[in-house]
Amino acid sequence: MIVAFQGEPGAYSESAIYEHYGESVQTLPQESFDAVFASVVEARSDAGFIPIENSLAGSIHRNYDLLLQHDLWVVGEHYLPVHHCLIARPGAALKDIRRVISHPQALAQCERRLRTMGVTTEPVYDTAGSVKIISQQDDNSTAAIASRRAAHLYGMKILAENIEDNPNNITRFLIIARQPVQPQGEAKTSIVFTLKNVPGSLFRAMSVFALRDIDLTKIESRPLIGVPWEYQFYIDFAGSTQDGVVQRALAHLQEYALTLRVLGSYPRSESRQQP
Repeated sequence: MIVAFQGEPGAYSESAIYEHYGESVQTLPQESFDAVFASVVEARSDAGFIPIENSLAGSIHRNYDLLLQHDLWVVGEHYLPVHHCLIARPGAALKDIRRVISHPQALAQCERRLRTMGVTTEPVYDTAGSVKIISQQDDNSTAAIASRRAAHLYGMKILAENIEDNPNNITRFLIIARQPVQPQGEAKTSIVFTLKNVPGSLFRAMSVFALRDIDLTKIESRPLIGVPWEYQFYIDFAGSTQDGVVQRALAHLQEYALTLRVLGSYPRSESRQQP
């Protein structure tokens, strides 16, 4: 099985893929989220692994937009606790570090620790990419922030682990594929819809779930491209489209919605945090 992700080998997305599928899966690094979707559409990969939200940084809006732009299905989800490592060349020591590079989010999530170190910071395109950069330079004064896996993959040295300011750092990934799945057991469904811009429209839309005790796990609004000040709503909720109560809720929602698209029903994965 080939699974595409955005980033360099050793990225957190790749770690999530191996954690979800096992080490036998083949990963396909891509330069951008757009390229991940394209690789699935063009059948160069069997699935794509895309981050959709982070417990600290919030939603990844680009991927919400891409879900609507492509005729793909959400077939799974995965939660990955993110623990940052300070990584340097094999000959470096903590006292040598004067500059730290990484993805802007990783730098922000380790801001307090970096401030106590008195180092300068520089954003680069990817966490694993920052380790790749220092591996190609003869400079023991520069360190990177990335995963333990990235350090081992590029033969670099871990100077410190768990350097994030907040330990409750979890990223939720969605798995996209060309064909839908029929989940067994606990499931979750993702949909996107638009409404008339009239008073009470969103209240009525939400009531179709409340009246049936359907648990909403996520709601996200995004601008409707080409129509200023109009919005589309992404919702995740507990249950599958195979369930009668969900079918009745969606039929009820269609009475209010201008458009409604089911992005997929898939096995539900519980959020968790590693010790």
